[in-house]
Amino acid sequence: MPHNASPRVLSVIPPMTQLNTPYPSTAYITGFLRSRQIDAVQEDLALALVLQLFSVAGLKAVRERIDAIAPKKRSHQVRHFVEFFERYLATIGPVIRFLQGGDSTVSHRICSRGFLPEGARFAALDNYVDPDDPDGGDPLAWAFGALGAQDRARHLATLYLNDLSDVLRDAVDERFEFVRYAESLAMSQPTFEPLAAALAAPPTLVDDTLQALTIAAIEKHQPDLVLLSVPFPGSVYAAFRIAQTIKQRWPQIRTALGGGFANTELRELREPRVFDYFDFVTLDDGEKPILALLEHLQGQRGISRLVRTYVREDGPDGNGTVRYVNMMEGDIAFEDVGAPTWDGLPIDKYLSLLDMLNPMHRLWSDGRWNKLTVAHGCYWKKCSFCDVTLDYISRYETASATTLVDRIEAIIAETGQTGFHFVDEAAPPKMLRALAEELLRRNVSISWWGNIRFEKSFTPELCQLLAESGCIAISGGLEVASDRLLKLMKKGVSVDQVARVTQGFTEAGVLVHAYLMYGFPTQTVQDTVDALEYVRQLFENGCIQSGFFHRFACTVHSPVGQNPEEYGVKLIPLPEVTFAKNDIGFIDPTGTDHDAMGRALNKALYNYMHGIGLEADVREWFDSKVPRTRVSRHFISKALFSQR
Repeated sequence: MPHNASPRVLSVIPPMTQLNTPYPSTAYITGFLRSRQIDAVQEDLALALVLQLFSVAGLKAVRERIDAIAPKKRSHQVRHFVEFFERYLATIGPVIRFLQGGDSTVSHRICSRGFLPEGARFAALDNYVDPDDPDGGDPLAWAFGALGAQDRARHLATLYLNDLSDVLRDAVDERFEFVRYAESLAMSQPTFEPLAAALAAPPTLVDDTLQALTIAAIEKHQPDLVLLSVPFPGSVYAAFRIAQTIKQRWPQIRTALGGGFANTELRELREPRVFDYFDFVTLDDGEKPILALLEHLQGQRGISRLVRTYVREDGPDGNGTVRYVNMMEGDIAFEDVGAPTWDGLPIDKYLSLLDMLNPMHRLWSDGRWNKLTVAHGCYWKKCSFCDVTLDYISRYETASATTLVDRIEAIIAETGQTGFHFVDEAAPPKMLRALAEELLRRNVSISWWGNIRFEKSFTPELCQLLAESGCIAISGGLEVASDRLLKLMKKGVSVDQVARVTQGFTEAGVLVHAYLMYGFPTQTVQDTVDALEYVRQLFENGCIQSGFFHRFACTVHSPVGQNPEEYGVKLIPLPEVTFAKNDIGFIDPTGTDHDAMGRALNKALYNYMHGIGLEADVREWFDSKVPRTRVSRHFISKALFSQR
């Protein structure tokens, strides 16, 4: 690109991210760049890869790879695929079109259970039991009823795609997964070696397909700069494969890596080989670093004046050293980042999947939600398990309700979609109130959901106001349902307070999802049993409708990782890090077998979300003997009654 020429910027979503709606990072940056009159376009290669692999041509290519595998070495799912290959070819197109919302009539054939070839994933249907009719003949009747043919068909179609995903993993690429692709190559990997070896290995069918899609995107857009946004470790390998293809064919095109993975895991990057693929790696919010980068490429800014950017400086002996450059300049105000744009992304091609029958849980994979942020960062920023030292949490900034609704109206006009997912770490109640009032004042009708803290500011009156403005669901962190551990976490809430807030939302007709945690420092078996009893009672009293247990992971950017002695644990020393650094192991003197606890917690939660086992003693979910809960069986109901 000649100096002073106006560069064209291509932002790319690499595999794998969500399939039901675009990951918002490229929409944000493209909208911002266009607001500055910069030529910016975007592509979702994650969706493109799946649509290519899950097509007639894609399945034929998979079959060719399978034919090279000796029959005795084929997995059960691969053998099933071969046996019913013609049925898969006949059904893949109609299923994809149906999940894209393009052919609703095929739902009748899918629901007949005679249309789709049913592999191992359909065995999950045996787990579905109507709590009111455990001996009933139709395992899905209780979930969808007589009139739920579309949803029933989407659930069956999702199982069908999961079967095919298993075939791809068993026969083509063992790293393949929806949402998480080759995650282990990047997540908290201290050295670049595993990723380098994978990138040097002979390409799989997935690699070849991604290469062809990359070439097509570059030829279509002819960019000068390609931005690859990697939100998770499960999108890092594909991002490097995309950059590898670009550098091999178009070495003059500049490439930059950024996004959530870089922001959390590459803050101590010293690996020169990363820059064989990327010319630049940026940290934290991308707007200011990219503006500086564009000025640099136009000859208007020296490399020493870049912002939050890693570069490689090649020495006389050919060995490069990594240099972090950060010209201290103020960030772009949240009020001024502009509205995201989905222009260029195939909004009508995303797949509305239905993995989980629970009506709240399904929102993550079902529907094409416009993702928007109410405020930058977290207004609380005290939780001891959170990366509170990093910019995406620590720098709290808001925009006016007028600006937010202006953005909402612009997005609706562009996409035709009125569903919004507010993707804040924790949307502030004051801003949500102002937003709700502005939506109602301007008579803007939307459906929205988002993440909050279960704090007392969410009164029943505010819950009702939010519902009137279009709120259909909220999620929030209960974490470990134990007042002792919540205090240690600096969560700023108590169990009885959570009960009252969640009941307020439920009574306003808003679905509630609770993020739950196990394995926090000093958590004992007794703590775990007590926490599950609290969760059981929250479901029993209708306070929450959905939840998810995840294992606590200590990160180097969290208060636990930075001050472990305050939490009664000892960190396990890390090896020398030149690439990714985030999770860090620790020794907890309690010695609790958290793996065994996790199996019981997830089994219980799965059943609770389907209305099953709410009357049972929580000890029944554990494989080994555990103590009786110390929690009163009516703790939650009494907390709710005391509020009235």
